[in-house]
Amino acid sequence: MSDPHQLFDDTSSAQSRGYGAQRAPGGLGYPAASASPQEAFLADPVSNMAMAYGSSLAAQGKELVDKNDWEVQYQQDTPVAPRFDVNAPDLYIPAMAFITYVLVAGLALGTQDRFSPDLLGLQASSALAWLTLEVLAILLSLYLVTVNTDLTTIDLVAFLGYKYVGMIGGVLMGLLFGKIGYYLVLGWCCVSIFVFMIRTLRLKILAEAAAEGVPVRGARNQLRMYLTMAVAAAQPLLMYWLTFHLVR
Repeated sequence: MSDPHQLFDDTSSAQSRGYGAQRAPGGLGYPAASASPQEAFLADPVSNMAMAYGSSLAAQGKELVDKNDWEVQYQQDTPVAPRFDVNAPDLYIPAMAFITYVLVAGLALGTQDRFSPDLLGLQASSALAWLTLEVLAILLSLYLVTVNTDLTTIDLVAFLGYKYVGMIGGVLMGLLFGKIGYYLVLGWCCVSIFVFMIRTLRLKILAEAAAEGVPVRGARNQLRMYLTMAVAAAQPLLMYWLTFHLVR
C-alpha cells in the first residue's frame, strides 16, 4: 500500500524491471540480430583472406596450364614489353644466369683446389665467346636462308642465354651428389632447352615462311627447319662442353 502522505508514485523499480526485460541475452542492452556476411568476415578475417587468395592462385594456375600459346603478343606491330607478356624475350634471366654461372664455376674450381683468377677469367671469357659465336652464326644463317623475321640480336642473346640456368643446376647438383646428380639434372635441362628452342624459333622462323606462302615441303622451308633444329641441338652440346670439366 502506498503512503497517504506521498504525493507521487515511485515508478523507478517498474522501469528498471521493464528495461531489464528488454535486454538481449547477448549483452549490453542491444537486441540480438543474425550475423551478416560482413560481420562473418570481420569475425575471422585471416582465414577468409587466405581462402580468397588460394582460390585466386588456383584460378591463375589453371589458366596458365590451359594456355598453350607460346607466341609473343603484339600491339600496333610492336612486341609487347616482357612485363606484360610472359613469352616475350627478357635479358634479365640470361644476364643473371651468366653471372651466377661464373660464380658457381669459381666455387666448383675452389672445391677442387684448382681456383685461380686467371682460370676464372678464362671460364667467363670462354662462355661469352661461345655466346657471341652462336649469335653471329645464327644471324649469318638467317641471312643466307633469306628468312624475313622480326628476330633481333637482343632476342637471340636472350633465347640463347637461357641455357645458363640449366648449366647452373647441373654444376650445383654435381657438387652435391657427384656425377650422377650432374648428368641427371643436366640431361633434364638439356631436353627442356631443346623443346623450348624448337617451339620458340618455330614461331619466329617457320611462321614467317607460312605467312609468305612458301610451300611446307619446299627447299627453302626445309632449310629453315634444319636451321631451327641445328640451333636447338647446339644448346645441349654447349651446356655439356662448358660444364663437364667443373664436376669430378
